[in-house]
Amino acid sequence: MRVDHSVLPPFLPEGARVLILGSFPSVKSREEGFYYAHKSNRFFPVLATLFDEDTPLSTLERKRFLVRHKIALYDVLFSCDIENSKDGSIRDPVPIDLPSLKRKLSPEMIFTTGKAAETYFRKFFSDPFLPLPSTSAANASFSLERLLAIYRERLLPFLS
Repeated sequence: MRVDHSVLPPFLPEGARVLILGSFPSVKSREEGFYYAHKSNRFFPVLATLFDEDTPLSTLERKRFLVRHKIALYDVLFSCDIENSKDGSIRDPVPIDLPSLKRKLSPEMIFTTGKAAETYFRKFFSDPFLPLPSTSAANASFSLERLLAIYRERLLPFLS
């Protein structure tokens, strides 16, 4: 099924210091209209723990959290053929317009979340970036403690 990002625009708060890119939004995120929306995704619990805050639950709370911490969200791919939310099923990927996005945002660092995002970023772009592990429940080999350690080491220095 061909899907594009018109269903979920980038979240680019003014003054964002970092840009975090996933591969492509999940079905649940597309339905909810915001990133990392699946209840079992650990993205917001990880970030909330790093900042010693309660996990934001609603889309509005999540947006306020991201604005407060100067974090922008989008995906490496603008469009692709994808089955449900399976990164492994992605075919005919089309990347985002990263140069235009960087002119608008000027992030200090770009991060990718998950192997697919990292792979597609390397394929389409030569910009410096730091990979982060996926916070999806499908990435069960990474405990919450392990995710926290990596996010603390790589992401937090750009947000402190």
